[in-house]
Amino acid sequence: MFVGKAERRHLRELDAYLMSRGGGPGGWRRFVREFWFFGLKEARACLFAGLFFAAVFLTPRAGLFGVPRYDLLLLIALAIQGWMLWTGLESRDELKAITLFHLLGFALEAFKTSGGIQSWSYPDFAYSKLFGVPLFSGFMYAAVGSYIVQAWRLLRLRVEHHPPYWMAAAMAALIYANFFTHHYIGDYRWYLAACALGLYARATVIFQPLDRERRMPLLLGFVLIGFFIWLAENVSTFYGVWRYPNQLGAWSVVHVGKWSSWSLLALMSFTIVAHLQHVRRGISVPA
Repeated sequence: MFVGKAERRHLRELDAYLMSRGGGPGGWRRFVREFWFFGLKEARACLFAGLFFAAVFLTPRAGLFGVPRYDLLLLIALAIQGWMLWTGLESRDELKAITLFHLLGFALEAFKTSGGIQSWSYPDFAYSKLFGVPLFSGFMYAAVGSYIVQAWRLLRLRVEHHPPYWMAAAMAALIYANFFTHHYIGDYRWYLAACALGLYARATVIFQPLDRERRMPLLLGFVLIGFFIWLAENVSTFYGVWRYPNQLGAWSVVHVGKWSSWSLLALMSFTIVAHLQHVRRGISVPA
């Protein structure tokens, strides 16, 4: 109990420190300071993803103590998620949204790795595989939701000119469906991207690296998130966590087209998080 209280106190102190810094003098010194704290807040928001991918890199492919690698990654992911809930870094409502990411991600993984599709594969043995997919894989999608939840608080995010929720939900549903249907009726991601561009054209995210608010198009935020997911995917395939068919003989860079898929996934993820009550209060939808 004492250790738990100490952890909670240290985390609260860290977050309070990050969120209470002033900008100081102007000019290039302020720019450097603001950029530095923006990076620190982003790194802090990636806590779940950072810890999880550290485990991916550090866990030997052969596993440890007779436990296969995929099973170890599942246990580590569960431990991280439980710790974040226990320390108050994530609320129960936020955990429900993150669990939805996990379920949607696992369903997509099961479809993409099925015998008739085989978009990618998980080559190693695991006791915790279901339909050929290790259960830890859903946490890679949940990590995106966790990042958005944490960044919303640390950067004091707000969104102006967000589209009506039913339109955003319909857009997210179509994006998710296209991940499945493009194997049968064609890939419509660029049509969906064009629709998203029109729907979110005026949407602006307001964030606070230090004591001043900054703005950027919300769509740019989705594109940047997609880029960093694409980088993480390259690292993960390099370490053999999963492989695309063209990487079975020798590793190669993941096709840059995946960046667009991850950017659309980021849009879908944000739509889910946007329905949380405390997030919704910071979103302005024009009448």
